[in-house]
Amino acid sequence: MRLDPEAAPAGAASADARPLPPTAPISAGMILLFAVASGLAVANAYFAQPLLDIIADDLQLSRATVGLVVGATQVGYGLGLILLVPLGDLVDRRKLVVLQSLLSVAALICVAVSVTGAMLLAAMAVMGFLAVVTQAFVAYAASLARPEERGQVVGAVTSGIVLGILLARVVAGATADLSGWRAVYLLSAAATLVIAVVLLKALPPKRKAPASLSYPSLIASLFSLFREERVLRIRAIIAMLIFADVTTLLTPLVLPLAAPPFSLSHTAIGLFGLAGAAGALGAARAGAWTDRGHGQRVTGIALALMLFAWLPIGLLPQSILYLIAGVLILDFGLQAVHVTNQAMIYRVRPEAQSRLTAGYMVFYSIGSALGSSSSTLVYAWAGWTGVSLLGAGIAAIALIFWAATLKAMPTEATRALAAKHTA
Repeated sequence: MRLDPEAAPAGAASADARPLPPTAPISAGMILLFAVASGLAVANAYFAQPLLDIIADDLQLSRATVGLVVGATQVGYGLGLILLVPLGDLVDRRKLVVLQSLLSVAALICVAVSVTGAMLLAAMAVMGFLAVVTQAFVAYAASLARPEERGQVVGAVTSGIVLGILLARVVAGATADLSGWRAVYLLSAAATLVIAVVLLKALPPKRKAPASLSYPSLIASLFSLFREERVLRIRAIIAMLIFADVTTLLTPLVLPLAAPPFSLSHTAIGLFGLAGAAGALGAARAGAWTDRGHGQRVTGIALALMLFAWLPIGLLPQSILYLIAGVLILDFGLQAVHVTNQAMIYRVRPEAQSRLTAGYMVFYSIGSALGSSSSTLVYAWAGWTGVSLLGAGIAAIALIFWAATLKAMPTEATRALAAKHTA
């Protein structure tokens, strides 16, 4: 199948409305707005992780019950990927992201005023459902970018998402120490409201004709995209593996760091997000490299680095400095591959970018869940050495899979995009 970013596949015109091609480069200010909005939206789904103990004490919940808070958020996020993100291909994206942001404000306030466990779980699930607006921002920014700059734009916006994920623990811990856990969500609600107003004023008007698909057909077409687009299948599997690899590190990390000989506080453990952020920002240029035709090379190098990172990570018992170095390398590799993946899949079906995002991120969620669940079990059975071997094994599988699919990737998905300027 031809993967020309300027042309839809045969028959696509009758099913989807073609987007109007951008005629001017997307401004730096607009890219920054997308990055900030994306980072804040995704942070909402991660604030609770370092706050579970104080939430449990405040609402008089057992540790087992409060653990469902993270699960409820993840379930809501997964449903949002399938049911909400694809709407960007059906309705005006500008109105969609503003409405989702405003509804997120209401959900955040509900979380902050929760007085029972049931109310908190329901509010968290709704908040997670709406937090997928961060993926709508990625697809929106990609649709506004010209083909030859799309990878660079996706890389910049994804950097905002990575920063939001990595810094959420730090911000939540510091704010909770000063004003309690409810202040975290009230502060985020205020910031989200400001962002929604800015988005309403700054985002361009609708740029595509109405789509002819019904909502059920839109959701069903997710499966068609996987069947028809080889690039999406390959890159989604790579995404599943790399996010499983990273969550294999992050989920059980608190266990050895909180125990002797380190005995670090939760605030100190949260600061490891800063190391991850530095590594992730270092790979923000991966999208631009993909635009220039170096996507496969970037992927191979980044996957090899993710495999290598587990060597210093495994040496944590000897020195915490080894862990810091490993986190930097691992997050650099993750960001580089993630951005390259998105830059490649956005060359397919310009009229279906929201659905491509949804399908891709479903595999991200699957990988994250697999890494989280398996790593805690392995830690209980084989300690930090077992976790390190598991992480290295997943990274090795990802590298082998990438190498095995090199020839299967269509050249149109990996070639350099020449700059085109429309008067």
